Amino acid sequence: MANIPHGGILKDLVARDEHISAQLREEAAGLKDIVLTERQLCDLELILNGGFSPLEGFMNEADYTSVVDTLRLADGTLFPMPITLDVSHADVQNVGITAGARLTLRDPRDDSALAIITVEDVYSFDRVKEAAQVFGADDIAHPAVKYLRKQVKDYYVGGKVQAIQAVQHFDYVAYRYTPTELRAHFKKLAWRKVVAFQTRNPMHRAHRELTVRAARQRQANVLVHPVVGLTKPGDVDHYTRVRVYQAIMAKYPNGMGQLALLPLAMRMAGPREAVWHAIIRKNYGATHFIVGRDHAGPGKNSQGVDFYGPYDAQELVSKFKDELQIEMVPFQMMTYVPSSDDYQPTDEIAAGVQTLDISGTELRRRLKSGAPIPDWFSYDAVVKTLRESYPPRDKQGFVLLLTGYYNSGKDIIAKALQTALYEQGGRSVSLLLGESVRGDSDAPTSLTPEERHANLEKISFVATELTRSGAAVIAAPTAPEERSRAYLKDSVVSGGGAGGNYFCIHVATPLEHCEKTDRRGVYSKARSGDIKGFVGVDAQYEAPTDASLVVDTTSQSIPEIVHSIVLLLETNGLV
Repeated sequence: MANIPHGGILKDLVARDEHISAQLREEAAGLKDIVLTERQLCDLELILNGGFSPLEGFMNEADYTSVVDTLRLADGTLFPMPITLDVSHADVQNVGITAGARLTLRDPRDDSALAIITVEDVYSFDRVKEAAQVFGADDIAHPAVKYLRKQVKDYYVGGKVQAIQAVQHFDYVAYRYTPTELRAHFKKLAWRKVVAFQTRNPMHRAHRELTVRAARQRQANVLVHPVVGLTKPGDVDHYTRVRVYQAIMAKYPNGMGQLALLPLAMRMAGPREAVWHAIIRKNYGATHFIVGRDHAGPGKNSQGVDFYGPYDAQELVSKFKDELQIEMVPFQMMTYVPSSDDYQPTDEIAAGVQTLDISGTELRRRLKSGAPIPDWFSYDAVVKTLRESYPPRDKQGFVLLLTGYYNSGKDIIAKALQTALYEQGGRSVSLLLGESVRGDSDAPTSLTPEERHANLEKISFVATELTRSGAAVIAAPTAPEERSRAYLKDSVVSGGGAGGNYFCIHVATPLEHCEKTDRRGVYSKARSGDIKGFVGVDAQYEAPTDASLVVDTTSQSIPEIVHSIVLLLETNGLV
């Protein structure tokens, strides 16, 4: 029998509103709308299908404040994570977001209407308090704090939603179960006890052994329930991971395991996230949930210390065990014992017995270098899948951002570097000069900071797509603002394929020299007012503080600069 949903009732809003979906769709066409972000889309999907039960919408101010302060909704129900719909000040003004308004929530991928929200309130919030209370520190080394600081907009909108349709997916549809569907599947198979396993990484033999052991000890079945929404930047892409999960499911005893995908946007919030994950798995019908060491931890803070203690997550889940009503299974570290050719819990191995293991860092090194990965660590099918998606370094794509003033020499450096990389061969080389995605320098025009940032977003998209395909990309816009350069870097690191290879080259030629040698008279036009918002004249250039390399054409020749960049790439194994 599947577990009782959190709060007692599964809030499957798609099923609840199916009889009025046509009416809602017609109404939505005449309403003003909010186009969701990727994270908001993940959250809405789990609101609509009941994965976030007992929520029926995005949190109002009373629920948000209570969750941040006490890990509970305003009515006292345990719920540790704020689920919020953030909007900008301009959205509030232009869309008319006020209490009582009905607004259409649209899918950012195709603009389809997914739901209608009835606004309860629009409220401001304290970013520092939210970071400190929910994530433990206001430290942008934490990916969710960085997101909160740099991407979350000015206000939160609270209100319940009505479902027009479920979020549609075109990948791995057979594994995308809603809570209602997965509960029905368990009932059909007569599964009474289900151990859920959370992961955002590929699985290997140790994970299989750990989950099988947990299931056998409890006479239960295994739900492998990986996150395929937003995970930590730099994680293995979900397409590769799902192919790995498909391969490893064949290694489970017949009938023991089930793979289902979870469209969750993780926050990497450690202890709070573990409680949240337990609630979600309870809503999907699981009776047991494996909680690991440093569960959903983001790694080191800006002082080089882990954000959370290794057992903080297990302790917090244990604290709420009576309310959660899902049994926690502590993660057991498994290690390979050559003498018995099997995996055993680390704490059960006698002193002096030889053990073998491969760390995540060592595994990545072997994948990048092509070094062998032993079959005791992983399965051939898993390794084959990972090697297909993670080629050696010298076959991976990369992005070089050359940033500096107009006429700093960045364009000629970019062209010379393209020639040098073509000479070496092995990959295509794409050149993006000027302020757009064109392949040549653009004539400088008047630009506002927002227009310049929007152009960098376009460059980021093209550069990321090319890099994912294994190309070398040399981009040479002015890129005067740190926020724009950070956007490009985040885009490449999170979406640029194997390695997420990004390098910022600051062409630090002094402004005086750039203006003095300007044969086209662009600076003169800017100073006379013919060009507005020109960087170095009436717009500021924010020099990078984290550049991989700083060069200057007044003290270095173009060949010297190109050679130093090639050496940088060589040092990183990319050429």
